[in-house]
Amino acid sequence: MSGSTKTMGMLTVAALVAVTAYTVALGSSGWLWFGWVVLGLITLGMAATRES
Repeated sequence: MSGSTKTMGMLTVAALVAVTAYTVALGSSGWLWFGWVVLGLITLGMAATRES
């Protein structure tokens, strides 16, 4: 895995923690979860293209 993919992975995990904390503190926001899913899919796509 390249450095940029690892960075995206760490960013995705940090975003998950932030969105979860926001949800616990202030209530759920569909747009935040949607954004996190999109970020996760981009990260998975980067990982898949780097491995092949």
